[in-house]
Amino acid sequence: MKILNELTNESGRNFSAPETSGGKSLKPLRIWPAIVLIIGMLVAKYLPSLWKDGPAELWMSAAFGPMLLGLVVVLWWLLASRASMVERLLGVLFIGGIAALIISFGLHPSMRGPATLMVTIPMGTAAFAIGAILFARNLTMRRTVIALLLATLGFGFSMLLRSNGIWGDFEPALGWRWIPSAEEVFMSEAENRIAAELTAPDSDLLAAFANPDWAGFRGNDRNSVVSGTEFETDWSVDGPQELWRVRVGPGWSSFAVAGTALFTQEQRGDQECVVCYSTESGAEVWVHEIDSRFSDPLGGPGPRATPTLAGGSLYAMGAEGFLVKLDPTNGELVWQVDIKKTAGVSPPMWGFCASPLVVGNTVITFGAGAGDKGVLAFDVQDGALVWSAPAGRQSYASPHRCTLHGTEYITLLSSVGMHFIDPESGASVSDYKWEQHGYRSLQPYVIDSDSILLATGAGTGTRRVKFDAELKGEEVWTTMALKPDFNDFVVHNGHIFGFDDSVFTCIDLDSGERKWKRGRYGKGQALLLKNSNAVLVISEKGELVLLDANPEKHTELAKLKALEGKTWNHPVIVGDKLYLRNDQEAACYRLPVRSTESTPNASKVDQSFGRRHSAPPGNFGTEFEGLGSTGLRLDFVQSFKSLRFAAFIFHVCFFMGFNDNANSIIGCFCDAVIETGVNGREISRLVFWSDPNGGEPHRIRTVVTKRCAL
Repeated sequence: MKILNELTNESGRNFSAPETSGGKSLKPLRIWPAIVLIIGMLVAKYLPSLWKDGPAELWMSAAFGPMLLGLVVVLWWLLASRASMVERLLGVLFIGGIAALIISFGLHPSMRGPATLMVTIPMGTAAFAIGAILFARNLTMRRTVIALLLATLGFGFSMLLRSNGIWGDFEPALGWRWIPSAEEVFMSEAENRIAAELTAPDSDLLAAFANPDWAGFRGNDRNSVVSGTEFETDWSVDGPQELWRVRVGPGWSSFAVAGTALFTQEQRGDQECVVCYSTESGAEVWVHEIDSRFSDPLGGPGPRATPTLAGGSLYAMGAEGFLVKLDPTNGELVWQVDIKKTAGVSPPMWGFCASPLVVGNTVITFGAGAGDKGVLAFDVQDGALVWSAPAGRQSYASPHRCTLHGTEYITLLSSVGMHFIDPESGASVSDYKWEQHGYRSLQPYVIDSDSILLATGAGTGTRRVKFDAELKGEEVWTTMALKPDFNDFVVHNGHIFGFDDSVFTCIDLDSGERKWKRGRYGKGQALLLKNSNAVLVISEKGELVLLDANPEKHTELAKLKALEGKTWNHPVIVGDKLYLRNDQEAACYRLPVRSTESTPNASKVDQSFGRRHSAPPGNFGTEFEGLGSTGLRLDFVQSFKSLRFAAFIFHVCFFMGFNDNANSIIGCFCDAVIETGVNGREISRLVFWSDPNGGEPHRIRTVVTKRCAL
């Protein structure tokens, strides 16, 4: 009653006049511990980004540090604040009560769990501490009431939010509670999804499924390399063209591609789905549903692995451990295995993530079981267990085929190191010990058939190991300058390009020394465009970035906002089509391709060089080859500053005798690139010919034919 009277009669008092509690006057609060604790909460939150080469467990600082220090704020108030006993008891009981009430009944379900620890508790306790600091010298009960009101607002703010998991830097991905999640929007539009059919003939489809364009996780060799096509690297004028965009269910799966079929995995409510989309339109062709839903508060719901096409069949691993074999033409189930039962385990913290690997007559995956149930191989015909092998219990990597000294092995990275397994018998051949206090989720990379790159995230880094014929490993170098977490790297021309935490970097392959580090792309993914000497990065926030694969400096060649939302999925390129997806949408882009007739040293020549063109007006014949009959290619005419200089070169070429016999058209043809300032570059075609009937000995005609990104 005394406290209530104080609150209701406050208007008649001097605001700063000291009051008594239990016969004693109130004292100014001791605020320096509270100030230190608030600063400590901020430091704990951002410590992983500040301490670049810290231990693997550093992520827990951002995840749980602010919450723990928030609880210390309550202890400060109770034991060391100089508040009166009534204030202390009132503060502790009220904070505990309002926090329990809001967490139990007020929060969106997605905000319970890690979001409560990372957001709700730190905000409530920090708000209370700030109120106590600001009104520390107000010697009335009002200071306590104000601090508790601020705490209520701090705790209550979480009631307005929903959690969409976390970003790669352990920053919560939050949204307003009243805005539907991407999954809810996707499910609400289920009836409006347009069905499609695969357009190719059955025989073509079967051939494509037997020899897929992109067999699964990171490509046919699981190394994220695209070769055979030279892409244009200047998108300022002729950039990627969006062909289609569709909503998809949540999940971190990538694509397998064969012909006009695009396979992936996603979550749809309580069903985990393997889905076939059309590469031409993005429309759904078929869906196979499994009664399963895996969701962790950090990564969110949905499958993690990528389907695998092999031998004309489709294999997929679900996040809860359901391994299935499907008919890729219609999605019908051939067989299904529950890995949890086979290995005797529960799903790992972040689910089963290993993309199936098909070798011969077996499909291989990670089992996470004790003893010899670490790696499991099943018969492709009926799903029967063929062999099993021991491995570390913590792994989110996929089985990988490696050939060392002419012998093929199945390898897997786990928390204890790298395992070598005989693909036929499943015998454990060797283990390279390199413990990681956490998890590994990356693929190894073989160099020169005797060395392997082993990459790990925070606290461990990347190591190059040289193996002899008996698989005894010798460390070549270890670097903390490349810590790619779950973001696989690529190797090109003696250098590694990948993520050091959330910043892109280049590492010398021979020495392990850093060449450069720049480009904050978050926890994105990368593809090597081998023939273009470029690296294509999809950032964590869905931005497409084209980088020059130059070990001397970081150069962004082009950039495009491609997807909305958090993007951890690996990109895929087949032909000139780029397939992207994340946990809410998928999109297809057509990438600009350089002409196959262009030479590497004449990359700025018009892509139509060498094609047939109409002849100039007059009696000069009907058609002529782009280079004329001389076959001379003027590669040195590439980037003249003016047409006048280009014309001079043509005159010189003519008078030097680059002509044909008198009864035919004498001509030379080439494409020249001219500067046009802020408008980019224009391709101008310069045609040079002679009149065999005694007219002008030469002419030059200039025609601006197109704008082109060169």
